[in-house]
Amino acid sequence: MSRRSTLKPMSQINVVPYIDVMLVLLVIFMITAPLMNPGQIDLPSVGKSLAPPIAPLVVVIRKDATLALRDLGNSDQELDVSRAELITLLKQKQARNAEQSVVISADKNVRYEEVINVMDVLKQQQIQKVGLLVQTKGQ
Repeated sequence: MSRRSTLKPMSQINVVPYIDVMLVLLVIFMITAPLMNPGQIDLPSVGKSLAPPIAPLVVVIRKDATLALRDLGNSDQELDVSRAELITLLKQKQARNAEQSVVISADKNVRYEEVINVMDVLKQQQIQKVGLLVQTKGQ
């Protein structure tokens, strides 16, 4: 009976064998990693390069809610237009190049409703690729 009472449960774990195994695995990975051959990618070639992106048409909404159109591809001059003239000019330009995008640049003090109205008119006339032009905080 006295022998049984001297046997106590062991509350420690021996981690030395686990450390040995981890060190062996580390050495194996360190030796085999430089020997691995990374995959080579053969890219297809094309006859001519892709065309550069087309400069967008910028619809400018000023503080007094007047509209202007700026074509960044041809010149940087603003052309004062009404809503009807804006639609016809945009349709003509997109008829020549359907990939040309339209960007709305509104003054900071213009009412949000005015910007939405212009976007709505453009979408109703099936003018595609309409976006908003913003200024980054650093500028």
